[in-house]
Order: sequence, then C-alpha cells, then structure tokens
Amino acid sequence: MFEKRLERPYRVRFDEAGPDGQLRAAGFLRFAQDLAWIHSESAGFGREWYSARGLTWLVRAIELDVLQNVEYGNSVEVSTEVIGFRRVWARRRSEFRPGQGELVGVAITDWVLLNANGRPVRPPQEILDVFGSEAAFGEFTPMRMEPPTVPAEASPREFRPRRSELDPMAHVNNAAYLDYMDEQFLGLDRIRHGLPVPRRYRAEFLFSAEAGAKVVGRGWADGTVWNYELRTDERELFRARLEADSSAWVGG
Repeated sequence: MFEKRLERPYRVRFDEAGPDGQLRAAGFLRFAQDLAWIHSESAGFGREWYSARGLTWLVRAIELDVLQNVEYGNSVEVSTEVIGFRRVWARRRSEFRPGQGELVGVAITDWVLLNANGRPVRPPQEILDVFGSEAAFGEFTPMRMEPPTVPAEASPREFRPRRSELDPMAHVNNAAYLDYMDEQFLGLDRIRHGLPVPRRYRAEFLFSAEAGAKVVGRGWADGTVWNYELRTDERELFRARLEADSSAWVGG
C-alpha cells in the first residue's frame, strides 16, 4: 500500500562516519536520497519507468539542518514526503529521528524533472495523481543562491572527482559536494574534532562534475557563515553556505 509519508530505519555504517565518529552531513543526504527513490518505486515509478520515458529527476538545491550528532553504529529513523509541486519542480522534506526521539536533522530538497534532451518538463499526470497536484500544496519558491563574490584571500583547493563518487546516473552524487565543502572547512588540523552542531547547509547544484576532471574549491568565512564554491575553468558547479557558531572557524 502506497504511503504519502514513508519511514525507514538506517544504521550509520562505518564508512558513513567521519574521523570524529559522527554521521557526516553527506550521510544525511544519502539517506534522504535513497528513501526518496524507494518512495517513488513503491508508487510504481522506478528507474525503468523513468528511463522508458526519457525522464529523470535531479537535485537542484537543498537546505539541511544538522541538529544533533549521530554516532557510528546507531540507527536513525528517516522519513520522506513530497510537500510541493511547482511546474517542473518537486519539493521533498525528510526528517531524521533516533527511534521515537527528537529530531536530529531535517532536509528540504528541491528536485527538477528533465527530459532526454536535458530540458525541464512538467511531471506526467500519473505522478501528480499519486503524489498530489500543484493545487494540493501551498506555493513554494524553488531555492536559489546569489552568485558568490569570492574574496582574493579565499584559498583554492584543486582536485579531481573519483569514479567511486559517481552514482547510477553517472553524475558525481550531490552528497559528495558536501564532503568537499566540509573537508575544506575542517582542514587537517581539526578534522578529528568534527563540525559544530547545530548547523545549517544551504546549497545549489548548478552542473555535475565529471570524474577525472580538474575542479577547484574555494571556501571563506563571512561572520557566522562559511561560504563555498566549486568550479571548473569553464563554469561554476556548486555554491553553498554553512551557518553555525562563528567560533567554529573564526580564529579557530
């Protein structure tokens, strides 16, 4: 039986925790993304259904609140539900709880539907009949971020995405970008101490990085906000902001 709001338990695996022993921000997104596909499949819209119609959903923006740490080996109850449609967009909300406990994380994800030519298209009526039409939800504005002005003192970090970071769509998975951002934020001197909680990520995914291509990440602090941009020589790929206690990076 199809459920409008689906819940599943996830155990934090060894490789999903950072050197501090806590679930990485990327892990929250991976859980949310996996459950979103399980939800779609449970309604009859699996990858084969989309492939036959030349359609695919891509994550374009996220807002993730990490409210408490989740230790390696612990389980977290993850939920997903569609909370809005707007033309070519769909918005999902995911919540993370340790069993019946209080929230440890919340993710809002904006997805856009593309056709075989990579152009945004409206969802087929079959999807709207199951998950709800635009009229069934309140209005929402797709999340956008202003193009950043990168200061001269922002230190660059050059690297090449690996094949192991590609997902079944042959894209660098969107969760990997949060790992890139966190790695640059932490640096080697404090990577074992982890990131502060609570913290909020806001991010927009502009283009997918290709495995083996040279990319450059730049991060810089602005008061209580840590900014990050990832780009190639030709174009910007990803822009994001991390909001937390400024003492986590200012003078740290």
